[in-house]
Amino acid sequence: MSERSKRWKRFLYAWSGIVAAVKEEIHMKIHLAFAALAIVLASTFHITKWEWLVLLLTIGLVISLEMVNTAIERAVDLATKEIHPLAKAAKDIAAGAVFVSAIIAVVIGCIIFIPYMIR
Repeated sequence: MSERSKRWKRFLYAWSGIVAAVKEEIHMKIHLAFAALAIVLASTFHITKWEWLVLLLTIGLVISLEMVNTAIERAVDLATKEIHPLAKAAKDIAAGAVFVSAIIAVVIGCIIFIPYMIR
């Protein structure tokens, strides 16, 4: 198999991971819905280039962390079926990371959009 073919397969594996997260995770759907809303608002208000950059980075961070959280949850579930304090901690900490990023995303959204809404 050529190096190009191997790279293409890796891309397809990554894409299938994104598709699986979107199909199977309700929280991913919620994050994507809010991301779509933010993009519609950004387009409506004609936000600046820098605001777009911050907005897109924020959306990417939340969605990426949700995917990492999902991967950690599935790996922990694969490793043990019993309730273990370390397994619970790993899952809770990963979920907490998503929660922190989502709260920061809301704050960033407010900082960007409220001035436009007030005008």
